Amino acid sequence: MLNYGKVCLCEAWGMFVFLGTAIFVAVLSVNLLGDGLRDALDPKLRN
Repeated sequence: MLNYGKVCLCEAWGMFVFLGTAIFVAVLSVNLLGDGLRDALDPKLRN
């Protein structure tokens, strides 16, 4: 099973790069959305 995964990784590396990039963008967007909501709604941060 591991040998098949190694072959699949070598032949279809673009799929793994695309999926890794998609996960990275999704996590980054959720993080930025949370920061924006905290800045907008937290009364302690307002001057």
